[in-house]
Amino acid sequence: MKWIWAWKGCIATLAIGMATVACASQDHKDSGTNTITLGPRPYYLVSDMDSGPAKETLQACAAERRPQRRSDFSIGHRGAPLQFPEHTEESYRAAARMGAGIVECDVTFTKDRELVCRHSQCDLHTTTNILETELANQCSEPFSPFDGTRAASAKCCTSDITLAQFKTLKGKMDGANPQATTVDEYLNGTPDWRTELYRQRGTLLSHQESIALFRQLGVKMTPELKTPQVPMPYQGDYSQQDYARQMIRDYQEAGVSPHRVYPQSFNLEDVRYWLSATPAFGRQAVYLDGRDSSGLDPQNPGTWQPDMATLKGYGVNIIAPPLWMLVTTDAQNRIIPSVYARSAQQAGLDMIAWSLERSGPLANGGGWYYQSIPSATNNDGDTLALLDVLARQVGVIGVFSDWPATTTFYANCLRQRRSAHPHAQQ
Repeated sequence: MKWIWAWKGCIATLAIGMATVACASQDHKDSGTNTITLGPRPYYLVSDMDSGPAKETLQACAAERRPQRRSDFSIGHRGAPLQFPEHTEESYRAAARMGAGIVECDVTFTKDRELVCRHSQCDLHTTTNILETELANQCSEPFSPFDGTRAASAKCCTSDITLAQFKTLKGKMDGANPQATTVDEYLNGTPDWRTELYRQRGTLLSHQESIALFRQLGVKMTPELKTPQVPMPYQGDYSQQDYARQMIRDYQEAGVSPHRVYPQSFNLEDVRYWLSATPAFGRQAVYLDGRDSSGLDPQNPGTWQPDMATLKGYGVNIIAPPLWMLVTTDAQNRIIPSVYARSAQQAGLDMIAWSLERSGPLANGGGWYYQSIPSATNNDGDTLALLDVLARQVGVIGVFSDWPATTTFYANCLRQRRSAHPHAQQ
């Protein structure tokens, strides 16, 4: 099993009821420190687990309250959007404070071809306050209220506005009310298991600003090149390869070492382009596997095109499917690796899973991210039960999480367990 840790230069302290550790930046051009704190949630999840060896091990780690170290196993998915508006400075800072060793900026472009951090090119109407501003007049599709049959809707894209205009917006919790008859009602669509407490300061960032922030925070970076929602080439001469090249160039011009960057894309051709055009960055490029939308069955290799060996032959080193594709259940209803996961292991592909802590309460089976193991999912503690299988049996090298404290806690616990039993089998 392969693990990546980033703990050098850390000074540990222990506060009452909470482990903390101050870590000097890992980038030689950075200065300052970051304080890692987990808060209560990981310990709540441990207490909610079903009885068994995994719970006993995690309970022992929780009782020790050792200083927590940043871990590359813990990846901040859009920052920490369980409670903070996604892809905002505040969300990114929260992820780093919770020990995420890698933080994600999803990358798309504006009308003037500047790169910005957004999950989708056309999500401004649900993730920002654009509909409350004059920029709503520039949206691809204006707000349309619920009329009794058709849901309320709007479509506002980064390509509708310039970077300067984008920077005037404020990030909010992702969500919309489909039965809204007014803009205010439409924007009030946050799921009840998230919170509005931190939406007052949702600072949006350009891609270049995210790089500067991540360097300051001392974290590694995983930019995802988002699929364009406008025809390419854009404005006649801006091609997909231009777009992919521009994203990598921002890191090169900022002087960021390739080993600190994990470029991602659902488009395999983007990954192959980086492998050929910028191999230093391409070696850590992540192929996000979303082929379930086109019929991939993780238990049936005949539905995988291309297969694992072919992906490895292309030069792909890291594959990242959703959580559920990596696991299934056995006859005793235990969570075990899927055929997909076993095949990736055999092909020599590293795996990253997405996304933990994105499903809300798990009492009713966990929904989309847990669809392959609903019979084994009935309480919030099953978050850690799944994470334990992903780490120790599937062998993932990292897990995206909407609340990185959970994955940071688990990674530190695994480190403790290995330190105590250096020759233990995994």
